[in-house]
Amino acid sequence: MEKEHAQARPNGPLAGIKVVEFAGIGPGPFCGMLLADMGAEITLLERAGGTFASQLFGGGRKAVANRGKKSLCIDLKHADAKRLVQQLVDDADVVLEGFRPGVMERLGFGPEECLARNPKLIYARMTGWGQSGPLAPRAGHDANYAAIAGVLDTGRHHGGAPWAPPTLVGDMGGGGLVLAWGIACALLEAGRSGVGQVIDAAMCEGAALLAHGLFNLEALGEWQGQCALDSSAPFYDVYECADGLWISVCPLEPQFYRTFVERLGLAADPAFAGQQYDAQRWPAMKVRLDGIFRSQPRAHWESLFADTDDCVWPVLSMKEAPEHPHNKAREAFVDIAGVTQPAPAPRLSRTPGAIRRPPPLLGENTRECLTQMGLSAAEIDRLVESGAVSLPRNA
Repeated sequence: MEKEHAQARPNGPLAGIKVVEFAGIGPGPFCGMLLADMGAEITLLERAGGTFASQLFGGGRKAVANRGKKSLCIDLKHADAKRLVQQLVDDADVVLEGFRPGVMERLGFGPEECLARNPKLIYARMTGWGQSGPLAPRAGHDANYAAIAGVLDTGRHHGGAPWAPPTLVGDMGGGGLVLAWGIACALLEAGRSGVGQVIDAAMCEGAALLAHGLFNLEALGEWQGQCALDSSAPFYDVYECADGLWISVCPLEPQFYRTFVERLGLAADPAFAGQQYDAQRWPAMKVRLDGIFRSQPRAHWESLFADTDDCVWPVLSMKEAPEHPHNKAREAFVDIAGVTQPAPAPRLSRTPGAIRRPPPLLGENTRECLTQMGLSAAEIDRLVESGAVSLPRNA
């Protein structure tokens, strides 16, 4: 699979778009990965000591969010390095940064300075709270942003069943994905107007945006306690099986619910007959279903519902998911540099996304990037000697 994805592919829809990404953690790198998957040329500016992200998630080839990027190891505070960054920004379509408000300005690469030099530039800023407001200068993480957005509270569940995966709501969905959407919109508009702009993406606001449907239910007075989606309903929940594995049960529609109870032999049971959405029955129904699913291993329930539309599917671990027949058939996961990871998405018929290179080692492309900028070998050697840039170890 790795060999296949290393082969030449059609140019992605963002081919020719140049992005300067200031290395960070979480949603910023993920946003850059999405752009790289779709063909953008990403120059990743990394510092010699790496980042907290490289310590937490692993650096080099294991840093999945850096796939498709080139690593230029550079000291942003060095005078010579600043001139190099300015040159990169002058030639870029997008600048991507995820520092706290004010950091880029102090480094001399704030949006005012950069747009003055490159009026068509899209300056994409990723923060937890946004560039303004009382929380703007404060630290936070995924669950904090989801909490303030009113979204974390919606993940309540009785018991310790799998329900709310970490980092997805605030960091990746509300952060990186929303920022990538903003960049795509801004690039499209800049192509018409010839003028760039600044994108202020806040994870807190993105998390709230993802939860628009839940706010819809809240407005209708249908959220929490008697809602089909909040784990109150017996037909929208996860159940533990006899082997300690879990099954997801989601037959919301009446026609699916009807065949679901038939498969379980409950069609004539008074507790399951009648109105599916009679919330007064739900607690007793849930207890009954809990006992039923605990009576057999997960494989039994997979087999029982395999040919139905009853919306009953296994809760797979990250190790199991790549081996599921559906995921294998669609090549939903790929192996790059020995790391199994999700393939680019969504799928475009004419200009598909692709992983064009594995995640780079720290500074792996320093010399390549500087050469492409027009620097001679002697000039590069001088920059290395001064500490303005760094080459990979043993290079």
